[in-house]
Amino acid sequence: MNTVRWLMSKVIGFLFSQTIDHKNRKAAADREGGTYEAGSAYQSAGFEGDYHAATNLLKQRMDKSFPDNFHARLGSQTNSMYDYGEDRAGAVDTASTAIAMALRNGATVSQAAEAGAASVGI
Repeated sequence: MNTVRWLMSKVIGFLFSQTIDHKNRKAAADREGGTYEAGSAYQSAGFEGDYHAATNLLKQRMDKSFPDNFHARLGSQTNSMYDYGEDRAGAVDTASTAIAMALRNGATVSQAAEAGAASVGI
């Protein structure tokens, strides 16, 4: 039985590798021939990609205004007894919702990041 499974997996792998290899060779030939059409560099990466890009833009600003407990305790000007975790969690929730809503309404990544910043008062 194991031999049959092994043989089937090899046959299926061989067939799919030929298909993938053919596509790759065709794309390479198109590039070399000058007929390759690449997508726009500014094309949207989809909602998830835009969301992650917007949150990365906002992350540094969030870290300054809403430090996590570890970084807040390292700073000399902050109250080491105060739990900053709840403030940060609330701000991340609010900004995340604002970014998602802005992207769903057709905003660009930078506009969505600004909407997230405005929602938490940064």
